[in-house]
Amino acid sequence: MTLRRFGRRNPTIVIGALLLLLVTAAAIAAPLIAGDPLLITPVDRLLPPSEKYWLGTDHLGRDVYARAVFGARISLLVGVAVAAVSVVVGLGIGLAAGYWRQVDAVVMRFMDGMMAIPAILLAIALVSLNRASVFIVVVAISLPEIPRVVRLVRSVVLTVREMPYIEAAVSGGSRGRKIVIRHILPSTVAPLIVQATYIAASAILIEAGLSFLGAGVPPEIPTWGNMIASSRLFVARAPWTIFAPGTLLALVVLAVNLVGDGLRDLLDVRLARRM
Repeated sequence: MTLRRFGRRNPTIVIGALLLLLVTAAAIAAPLIAGDPLLITPVDRLLPPSEKYWLGTDHLGRDVYARAVFGARISLLVGVAVAAVSVVVGLGIGLAAGYWRQVDAVVMRFMDGMMAIPAILLAIALVSLNRASVFIVVVAISLPEIPRVVRLVRSVVLTVREMPYIEAAVSGGSRGRKIVIRHILPSTVAPLIVQATYIAASAILIEAGLSFLGAGVPPEIPTWGNMIASSRLFVARAPWTIFAPGTLLALVVLAVNLVGDGLRDLLDVRLARRM
């Protein structure tokens, strides 16, 4: 099935991809298309949307449009970084745990213990022990996601290692490392791509939750989470201060999930045949 035919039969992935590209382009071009997100003008506080302020102003007179556009940078950066860290680290651990049984017994019990800890509580604990920064937030969110990637990769490895061509490679004298890299690793690419999209969506939501609770990035950095948190007391008087970041957050997470569902349908041979 070609990508064009798949796009016609599954338009949701096209919609999600276009929305993500639009938000990404706006985030990259933020200094050119938005004003200063930190500029405080008390005389213009809580103004409704107008020609000067497209999405109104908040309780400090800051431009909501500028802050929402710059906030997309943090959300996308955290989502991509968490997905990359989780996949890279989880892939290595999952390959080792799935192929070498002596490693599996120790590693998987440790991963089961990490999965028993709620992700949001672990992230809050790590952030509270260190100075708030984007790096700490990425590390704090990545740790709970790594065990899920490890379990996914391990399940794929356990299935693939029983295939006849793997047994033939072992009988031919190939070393374990060569078998894992050359024969088993390619089988994990498709499910990892799909899993990475779901991790990115989850990371964006968790980052917004941490920022809302004041345990995320520093408050002077505009994010959708701290925009909602700082404006929650004025929602009855100025609902636009929460509507913009909340809508963008929901749309981006929805777009990432749509892309993930589309990639799953595209990369899963059985689903593709049925479609």
